[in-house]
Amino acid sequence: MKHSVLKRVSLFLILTFVISMAAGCSSQKSGDAGSADQKAIKIGTKNFTENLILGEIYALALEDKGFKVERVFDIASSVVHTSLVNGDIDLYPEYTGTGLLAVLKLPLETDPQKVYDIVKEEYGKKFNVVWLNYAQANDGQGLVITTEASEKYGIKTISDLQKNATKLRFASQGEFDIREDGIPALEAVYGKFDWASSKVYDNSLKYEVLAAGEADVAPASTTEGNLIDPKFTLLEDDKAVWPPYNIAPVVRKEVLDANPDIAEILNAVNSKIDIKTITELNAEVDVNKREYEEVGKEFYDSIK
Repeated sequence: MKHSVLKRVSLFLILTFVISMAAGCSSQKSGDAGSADQKAIKIGTKNFTENLILGEIYALALEDKGFKVERVFDIASSVVHTSLVNGDIDLYPEYTGTGLLAVLKLPLETDPQKVYDIVKEEYGKKFNVVWLNYAQANDGQGLVITTEASEKYGIKTISDLQKNATKLRFASQGEFDIREDGIPALEAVYGKFDWASSKVYDNSLKYEVLAAGEADVAPASTTEGNLIDPKFTLLEDDKAVWPPYNIAPVVRKEVLDANPDIAEILNAVNSKIDIKTITELNAEVDVNKREYEEVGKEFYDSIK
């Protein structure tokens, strides 16, 4: 009788163990985003404000959907692509023009969709990397003019600027005057810029120089935070000299294949980032001196 009871207890324990193991295997096979054994998605960024904000927004979006995320931020721009290809990171925010010219070293193109199509195809073939959808936001080369001068001379485009150059003082950055994609590129398309004067200033001081009335025009990136100030006007590149630098997440294909939901999540986020939005986010950090994590969270909370 005693042996019979022991046998029944032993059998019960064995069955319980088998059922537990089966349930455990089943849950591991499900592979949902919040599972304990999920591998963290390593999100990288370049080492400047805009990329840090974007990386934080992408990280928050994935975490909100149950993914584990490891932030590998503030990587030098010169090595971030290599970090991706080598598997040190799994994804990061990149720019279509950078992919075309700096990484692939292909000829200049100025149509946004064509540039995107080229980098998407070539990255897939050469690096096994996928470009997700690009945002409307374009962080490219531009020219900024004081709104006072813009209104005084009716200048809204770079064509208008070229016609009125003799009345305007140019705040150069030195290299912009000789760089292939600087003044030489502009003059090849728009004609000669005969400035009233041209002086070299440090790039970090250009908005102070313009605001102080020491110059009228300066080179600028098209999403710089200072551009939210109504004292400044970003000119339209009406003859499309400069390539587009639209923002998009680039992801290692093996990571995307293992986690296909990443595409839908980040594409939804990127669809909300236009040039006005990213400029305002940059301003919160660079002008208002807030932390990029706080700014990124505030924006993500507003769109989720």
